[in-house]
Amino acid sequence: MKGTTGLKLDKLRNLFANAKICGEELQAVIIPSSDAHQSEYLADCDKRRQYISAFTGSAGTAVVTLNEAALWTDGRYFLQASQELDENWTLMKAGVKGTPEINDWLKSVLPPKSYVGCNASMYASGAWMALANSLEDSGHTLVPTATDLIDMVWTDKPKQPESPLMTVEHEVAGLTISNKIDKLREKMEGQNVEWLVVTALDDVAWLCNMRAADIQFNPVYFSYAVIGKSSFHIFIKPCRCTKQIREHLGHFTTIHQYEHVFDFLTSVCAKDKTWIGKNSSQAVMSTIPKSNRVITIDNPVATMKAVKNTSEIEAMKRCNITDAVALCRFFQWMETEVPAGNVTECSAAQKSLEFRQQGPEFVSLSFGTISSSGPSGSIIHYSPKLSDDKPVLANQIYLCDSGGQYRSGTTDTTRTMHFGQPTAYERECFTRVLKGHISLASVVFPARTKGYMLDTLARQSLWKAGLDFRHGVGHGVGSFLNVHEGPVGLYIGNSSRITKVAEDAELTEGIFITNEPGYYEDGKFGIRIENLMLSVPAKTPVNFLLNIVCVE
Repeated sequence: MKGTTGLKLDKLRNLFANAKICGEELQAVIIPSSDAHQSEYLADCDKRRQYISAFTGSAGTAVVTLNEAALWTDGRYFLQASQELDENWTLMKAGVKGTPEINDWLKSVLPPKSYVGCNASMYASGAWMALANSLEDSGHTLVPTATDLIDMVWTDKPKQPESPLMTVEHEVAGLTISNKIDKLREKMEGQNVEWLVVTALDDVAWLCNMRAADIQFNPVYFSYAVIGKSSFHIFIKPCRCTKQIREHLGHFTTIHQYEHVFDFLTSVCAKDKTWIGKNSSQAVMSTIPKSNRVITIDNPVATMKAVKNTSEIEAMKRCNITDAVALCRFFQWMETEVPAGNVTECSAAQKSLEFRQQGPEFVSLSFGTISSSGPSGSIIHYSPKLSDDKPVLANQIYLCDSGGQYRSGTTDTTRTMHFGQPTAYERECFTRVLKGHISLASVVFPARTKGYMLDTLARQSLWKAGLDFRHGVGHGVGSFLNVHEGPVGLYIGNSSRITKVAEDAELTEGIFITNEPGYYEDGKFGIRIENLMLSVPAKTPVNFLLNIVCVE
């Protein structure tokens, strides 16, 4: 059943005329799927776009004008969004021919010289500047709001989480905090900067060899970090730092209040050359004068984190073996119980969790299990619900995409099964997806190849039959961190943000990345086959190209 968002939209629009919010009367407001750290997955307190639109997918941007409301999302969520959005909303299928970009749509619906509001803390700086320039060309102005408008109408908004902090064992991390900071300072010297600002939660977690659970399935904690030539600063609620955590962080670390990061950037970093990632929020970026900004697509922590060291690689292999044992037990259970009619989508997801919980080092799932039978599988990021639980039937395709967080690493695996007799067409689709998977799994390529250059290998067999799928072929995976880890990825995809990052990220040895082609027919079935791959040096008869890499 579709929710009703009309009252929430009315309350939001009533704020547009409040000049105290941004100094100007607004004609539109943009609500991204983000938090102050540009996270993909959000804590409940940051699910503003979900609150106002009722769309629960992890990706999407809502835009509300005085008379209209529209939501942009990518191909993973077209079917889900069409089911969850009510009559107040227009679904914009990003990447589909004929769908306008947000800036073009705003230009077509806004009156002349309009003001468009957005919380600058929730919008990546690069995207903010591109949108601001585009709107300015048409006489409109993008303005930061003094407070988030959604927060003003969200009366029962949850508080920001403060889960317990835990340290990562050295045999898993491989490098100490000091080791990592020293390597980063070498990179800072190469950029001739005094400061490096780290805003992404998983970057801070990796840098500090600490984890928590502030965001479901993502072992991160709300914080910022700033590295100086001779100092290191972390911004986190001090009450969270026990004696053990303070000792772990070391005497060289200065702990500040989480909220004080903007004062520090303005009063200290702004005086000198400061390195900051383009994906940091516009609010963070604006604290540093343009003359002192050194901007790159991603800060060096993200690229260092993506290339796993020897200890991280061995730990990741260990946890993936543990996870594989749990999955084998789960699939054996499914083969017995599904034909007997004893399994639902939710009970299957719960059973897969129970098998994982029996293994060593298990902490949590790495994302909500996608347990889908028949038509449910055509929703790429389907999430089964007890309120609408469906049986897993022996005469339908069953797709299970699941993963775990272990103290030694992170997993992500998808299997597609049939417990009866699939049709010839279903077998053909599965075989074409499998051919694409094998093609990518056996690739050999020069180091520093861009991920999107390999994406087509997984699609060739499908393309020959006129078939395709609306998601990337692969994403990076963290070491006991986020299951979706940038900046690497195998995309030609339909997300301009993801594609832009993938164009700049290079593949080299030591990177864990998924291989997950698929095929989906709306209302019928979904097929996806996913394994985690590690890029390693290739042994070739001739080394003409040098630094050849393959995957294992």
